[in-house]
Amino acid sequence: MAKNSNQAKMADMTWAKELEADCDCSIEWKEVSDDQWSQQKNASLAAGEIADLNIRAFNPDDAARNPTAFEKLGDDLDKLPNVQKFFEEQPTAKKFVEVDGKVTVLPSSRTKGFLASGQHFLINKTWLDKLGLEVPTTWDELRKVMEAFKTQDPNGNGQADEIAFNPRELVTSKIGDWWSPFLMMNATGIATHFNSGPSQQGIYVKDGKVGNWMQTDEFRQVIEFYYEMVQNGWAPSDWVTVKDDKYNARNQSDGKTAQVGMVFGWDESAFGSYGSELASQYVSIPIPSADGVSAEDTVWDGSSDANRYEDYHMAMSANAKNKDACLKVIDLLYSEKYSIQQLYGSLTDGYVEQTGDHSYKVTDKFHELQDQASQIPALEDRLAGWISDDVEVEGDRGMDHVASADEPYKEQYSNYDHTKDLMPIYVRVSETDQNTIANNNTALFNYAIPVVSKWLAQGGADDDSQWNEFQENLKKYNIDQNTEIWQKAYDKYVK
Repeated sequence: MAKNSNQAKMADMTWAKELEADCDCSIEWKEVSDDQWSQQKNASLAAGEIADLNIRAFNPDDAARNPTAFEKLGDDLDKLPNVQKFFEEQPTAKKFVEVDGKVTVLPSSRTKGFLASGQHFLINKTWLDKLGLEVPTTWDELRKVMEAFKTQDPNGNGQADEIAFNPRELVTSKIGDWWSPFLMMNATGIATHFNSGPSQQGIYVKDGKVGNWMQTDEFRQVIEFYYEMVQNGWAPSDWVTVKDDKYNARNQSDGKTAQVGMVFGWDESAFGSYGSELASQYVSIPIPSADGVSAEDTVWDGSSDANRYEDYHMAMSANAKNKDACLKVIDLLYSEKYSIQQLYGSLTDGYVEQTGDHSYKVTDKFHELQDQASQIPALEDRLAGWISDDVEVEGDRGMDHVASADEPYKEQYSNYDHTKDLMPIYVRVSETDQNTIANNNTALFNYAIPVVSKWLAQGGADDDSQWNEFQENLKKYNIDQNTEIWQKAYDKYVK
């Protein structure tokens, strides 16, 4: 069995040895690092050298391009009752891996606590309280908070060193990314999903109609707002191009004295380890509504499905030597018993304890390794398995914190339809269309990112002639063709 991973060695995992006993078979594990696999994958496919079972190695598109190389696991569900139960309870997971009605590669699903966006708007609550300020709910209120953060010495060190808002740099290969400054689009009523998918290309959906938000007035509004932040000293003048090391250094300061008022991030860990003096000052808040946008029309990033599910966690060779044994291993991996242990480590070794029929507790032994940044004898989020919504897990700090960070967005999530106003994670385009989009995007973003970067840092988006020229050039770089392709895919999978 091949496993693409940077985790602890399988030979060290007690649960993996117990898996062999339960399947009454011998498993030879071959492990490949992420970097190695990125170089080996295409050669492996071309040569037809595919391990009997493969964890987090091949995705549904790989299988579609090589239809004779992989077992169609959707045809084997009678021998995979745990997978069948998975698909019945969580149909989104099945849709996520279906290509032309066929399931070849199996997805993973973490606990229901991870059904949360990995994108959040974080603010220094300690600063708000010290200055007697309320959580901002509109851009006007946000402007007042940023000005106060800049001018009223909220960190109390007597220095004018506060950064009111610290946006993450603009990447060059796409218009959106993890913790992108363009999460601010949600304030205008256009929902992003930056954990994955075409939202990173600017693609959005509104009432079933696909568009690209680089062509919208809302995009222009957000650009102008960021330039206003630079003009007023609320955001660093160099933020557009600052690399992650300097960006993170600003966020984390000396570990005690906060220098940053607001960021987009996963959760408070953007400012240090959980429970640290600095990180504890921050909370997530709903995105403040843009100028002219009501609270009822303000939305938040809909990446929750992409945070829970991944679509490339188990693939089986069509030429597997012992098909029945392979299917038995897959079904065991997708059982509750082994899915939990893939996530957290062995029950036998005490990394996780079973506290009830479907309840578990992550132990101090697990947390000690986590705190030491040591390798945990588990696959963690790389599991080939799934966790039912009936399962309760206590003590997963990552899950608890992201779920807590997501709580303030419930109302904004309810302000839009997550199928009609968002591109579902299971919508995919054909290989030919993927190549077309990729080629278009190379030229599109080579042109667009420098223009947008200049506007963000130096202004100019308010100039109609510049804006109109930008829009004309987007069309020349085939932005509309990309939108048409995604509309065709959306209609195929949703309508």
